[in-house]
Amino acid sequence: MSDLTGKTVVFLTSTRGIEEPELTRPWQAVRDAGGTALLVAPEAGEVRTVNDDLGPGGTYPVDRTLADVRVEDVDALVVPGGTVNADSLRLEADAVALVTAVAGAGKPVAAICHGPWLLVEAGLVEGKTLTSYPSLATDIRNAGGSWRDEEAVVDTTRFPLLTSRDPDDLPAFTTRLVELFA
Repeated sequence: MSDLTGKTVVFLTSTRGIEEPELTRPWQAVRDAGGTALLVAPEAGEVRTVNDDLGPGGTYPVDRTLADVRVEDVDALVVPGGTVNADSLRLEADAVALVTAVAGAGKPVAAICHGPWLLVEAGLVEGKTLTSYPSLATDIRNAGGSWRDEEAVVDTTRFPLLTSRDPDDLPAFTTRLVELFA
């Protein structure tokens, strides 16, 4: 397994509607590889997750707010899915600014399910190949990206980017995430 010792991976979320396994399974993969996982959200307190966007999930403590994170403190960034999570994040100017700064510094970014909506909003998909939940395919193409129906897509044009479609793809997503982030 790849080693993430000494690496800080930010999990960027809104405060609600985060798809629980898309947060917790990559989080655990980062920790298992020796990395530090930080939950970053617009507000202090806790974030609420869901399961399949339908039922309630758990709550998780926020480690830092968006206002308290500098790109220099981030080695890689993950955007978990969840329709409400992704839709809320793309309206957060500080979230758009953080993902733009991380990508601009050439640091790896990973997004799953609806997470690529934030990348579309940040203008980061033009010229890149990625995947997502299928309903985002048109948004990605309209933003100048190329969409594929694959379990995990890595594109290293301009900055390293890993994307996956949904929770069923988590085994491939977490494996490639640790490899890419190492």
